[in-house]
Amino acid sequence: MNSSRRQFLARTAAGATVVAGGTFTANHAVALSWPAVTARTTRITALTDVTVIDPATGRRDRHQTVLISDDRITAVGRHLPVPHGATELKLSGKFVIPGLADMHVHSLGDEHVSPPLYLANGLTTVREMAAPDPVVYDWRDRIDAGTLLGPRMVVASQIIDGDPTLWDPNLLHVLVVHDEAGARAAVRQVKKEGADFVKVYSRLSPTAYRAILDEARRQGLTVHGHGPDQVPVKQVSNAGQRSIEHIHALGLSVSSREAEVRRLQRAIAIKTGDYNGWFRQMHPIEWIAANSFSQARAADVFGTLRRNRTRVTPTLTMHRVLDMPDFTGPNPATQKYLSEDSVGTYDYVIENLYKANRNAEEISHQRQLWEYRQRFVRELFAHGVPVMAGTDTGTPYMVPGFALHDELELLVGAGATTQQALYAATVEPAKFLGMTANLGSVAPRKIADLVVLDADPLQDIRNTRRIHTVITRGRVISPAARARMLADVAAAVKAPAQTTSLAAGGCCGTGRPGH
Repeated sequence: MNSSRRQFLARTAAGATVVAGGTFTANHAVALSWPAVTARTTRITALTDVTVIDPATGRRDRHQTVLISDDRITAVGRHLPVPHGATELKLSGKFVIPGLADMHVHSLGDEHVSPPLYLANGLTTVREMAAPDPVVYDWRDRIDAGTLLGPRMVVASQIIDGDPTLWDPNLLHVLVVHDEAGARAAVRQVKKEGADFVKVYSRLSPTAYRAILDEARRQGLTVHGHGPDQVPVKQVSNAGQRSIEHIHALGLSVSSREAEVRRLQRAIAIKTGDYNGWFRQMHPIEWIAANSFSQARAADVFGTLRRNRTRVTPTLTMHRVLDMPDFTGPNPATQKYLSEDSVGTYDYVIENLYKANRNAEEISHQRQLWEYRQRFVRELFAHGVPVMAGTDTGTPYMVPGFALHDELELLVGAGATTQQALYAATVEPAKFLGMTANLGSVAPRKIADLVVLDADPLQDIRNTRRIHTVITRGRVISPAARARMLADVAAAVKAPAQTTSLAAGGCCGTGRPGH
């Protein structure tokens, strides 16, 4: 996904940006990189006559005033007086929730594509799950410094995987480690590169994996990622890995035939970069596990995850694509935010990697696996496993930001309540990141990361899509500004390439030969 940096910078050269539908002349030397978004708010902003929703309790407080000064909420209360000189946003009938978080993304394009799409969709925090390019660290730092407007970004290391790795190192940054020394060196390297945490992957040996966990503790980093094929899930949790991404490893761990499926998994043989070969060999193993689900095993394994506070990011949006490629394609409503090159790449991946060479039995089993994954997520919630909403954006046809609303809908479709789904995208991410003092609720002293909705998301989770206004660190993105942001992205992805774009990422691999 490419855009013209020159075009955008030219449009922002005047230094005027939009605040709640009006204009604000920037009084600092560094121009923001996007048009039609806000600089800092005026001294105080008041959101009046709103219903404030608390995702932790499901409580709705009606007729509230939310006062914001700079980047902080200063007061929340019923019919609070609006201070003299404040900018009042009259929002009768609207609903205010904390800013949303997508806890598994692989950003696409350049800074004029993914960051505005995240914000326009109410995402004020994202966890980048594998730095595809050092530029993502630059985005994170510039956003924190206030010179680039975007969501708060928590950025992973390069993928650290075993040998042979599932990824082609020519398509994605991957550190391949063979032993304890290499594993420790990789952790030290990614810390120097600026990673916020270590991303581990599927083909790590137990020895290398244990060394990564130990060295990460020494370096003050946490470890997130896949459950390695050769390490049982309870060991992953007890070792201190903070999150487990996707359902693959988890599904095997709760099978009454776990010893058998683990033996089959250890026998998987691939060449370097053959991610989809790994998937094809995993499917029959997952099929056995799905048909031997054990409530006793689930109680044991899920109890361990719950006690250790090991988060699970199910990424149902990703699993739906991979399990049902025959029913996957671009959404006509959001396809305009994908470049032709991205859509072409995704078409190639679906047709040549996921739909090719499957017989009728495989297709039937994959569709039933998708149904199983939904029941599996219902079990996670039922057992009190801490779940975070994440999409694996970068998977074919997903559009940054929009995909999170799909994920929330899928979580509810799987059996979560609307409150549980909203909690998974607000409160749980704040807890996971150690930021509950600043994020996760609409309360005094919290950072003003807020989404104003036209309808109640607790009544229907699809209402998270009905965004009126977004506030990020106190900066107000009005309905008009938001519409212009989206229009500018749609225009940018159609513009001739002027900058280097990031490779499409995601769990499933999206590079095609020659691209």
